[in-house]
Amino acid sequence: MKLQKRHWLLVLTLVLPLTFAGAHSGQRSAGQSPAESAARARIADDFSNAILVAKDHYAGQVDFNKVTKASIIGMLRTLDPHSMYFDRQQWEDFQNDQSSRYYGIGSTIIQHSGKVYIVSPTEGTASYRAGLRYGDHIAGINGESTEGWTQAQVRSKLIGPEGTTVTVKIARLGVDKPIEFKLTRGSVPLPSVANYFMLAAGVGYVNLERGFNTTTFDEVNKALGELRQRGMSSLILDLRSNHGGLVDQAQRVSNLFLYRGQKILSMRGRVLPPRDFDAKNTTPEEYPIVVLINRLSASAAEIVAGALQDHDRARLVGENSFGKGLVQSPFPLSDQSALVLTTGHYYTPSGRLIQRDYSGRSFYDYNLKRGDKNGAHTDEKRTDSGRTVYGGGGIDPDVEVKVRFPQREAELQRVWFDAVFEFAHQLAAGQIQGCNEFKLDRQADHRHQLQPNEYQITDKVLAAFKTFLRDQKQFKLEDTRVDKEADFIKRQIRYEMVTAAFGVETAYQVLLETDLQMQRAIAEIPKARIMAEDLRRLRSSRDGEPRRN
Repeated sequence: MKLQKRHWLLVLTLVLPLTFAGAHSGQRSAGQSPAESAARARIADDFSNAILVAKDHYAGQVDFNKVTKASIIGMLRTLDPHSMYFDRQQWEDFQNDQSSRYYGIGSTIIQHSGKVYIVSPTEGTASYRAGLRYGDHIAGINGESTEGWTQAQVRSKLIGPEGTTVTVKIARLGVDKPIEFKLTRGSVPLPSVANYFMLAAGVGYVNLERGFNTTTFDEVNKALGELRQRGMSSLILDLRSNHGGLVDQAQRVSNLFLYRGQKILSMRGRVLPPRDFDAKNTTPEEYPIVVLINRLSASAAEIVAGALQDHDRARLVGENSFGKGLVQSPFPLSDQSALVLTTGHYYTPSGRLIQRDYSGRSFYDYNLKRGDKNGAHTDEKRTDSGRTVYGGGGIDPDVEVKVRFPQREAELQRVWFDAVFEFAHQLAAGQIQGCNEFKLDRQADHRHQLQPNEYQITDKVLAAFKTFLRDQKQFKLEDTRVDKEADFIKRQIRYEMVTAAFGVETAYQVLLETDLQMQRAIAEIPKARIMAEDLRRLRSSRDGEPRRN
């Protein structure tokens, strides 16, 4: 018993300084009072006794690593919903995400009907060079069958250290025997900008949904430069579902559109001195901007949206954003794990703290009921032109467009998900009678600019889909449903075919064609143009005013 207790006290010497002092192992808090020392000793004793009771009396095996990790996570959740603990693997994955890359074979994969398939190999990666393509079934990895494996299990086997190899067995429609590929894992880009293209005459679109990482500013700057060369005279910046990320990247992206001296955000914390971040750009982009946000737009995405809204630089369209006004700082630990602790609040240029109230709410409610206003707005503020905006409860768009019938859309996705994929899979392989024009015998061309007339799904294809359903009884779908839900089915089949032909990034354009928030964003461009022109005139008049000595 003494040996066991000694073991757990050694564990606690590592855990307690990290979780309660926020310091590295062996580091003590300066100026610790006798009361604090006594409290820490009581916590150590209680924790070690609880572990020993569990070890001596629990019917199963006690996983000490899980118990310790759970204790840290539980403690952090009493602080706020955004302070987190990452074990070694999670911290490595997090850093890879922040660096806009990971290590693996470079393929988007998806699970359908209990099997995992390649959807879209990333250009320039091992899977792309090997010739993997849409619809390839991953039947085995390193000599082991993947039957019954989940998508997560397959992914865990495909990613790994750079330079290591993995053997993948592929079952491909139209090929009699499985094909084996020995692939060398490498760096795979995971860009912040998912895609960008011209939506219509003069209207550029940048999809910034993947968070603000170390390369975000460079990616956005590059995208804007290329769109200008294609004739962009107005921009739709899509921040929907962007969970946030690095504050400095949000600051630099905002700086692209704001004049020198305009405030981007203010930061206030317990330890760091108050700090204001101002734009430094003497020649910002001056074209009209519409920003799309939704209930999953959070943190750094809200910094950009709030700065552009407060300075009347953009029209915001969509739904009320998440409402995260907290700033986290990472504290790497000696065992390659890390704490990410809330160290401050940020405020928009008008002085708004947009953080939602999380007091008296469970972690579950706070995260899964995100985007709700929770009673909501606090102090009233004004934009540069005098428009009313509010703190608390996230950022309200200038034009609210809620997603219509989200439950209906989710139900249709659930019903048709597997059947549509398998049909498109066979369509691309040339196995659907009478539809040979859809056959693909090549990899996806990721550089292709999608045209409106490409891969349109005709009534002939829909009739073939009905025949497919009658033959494929495992989906348990009546072909009579097809006519009732034809618009949705046509869109999804086209999405799959464009994915097969040009990759998932290009296929996203298919979904935007029926996106009500996107349609309204385009309709708001004339008003955004008026805002941009008013701001330009105001700046010109100020710059032209005589200066007093």
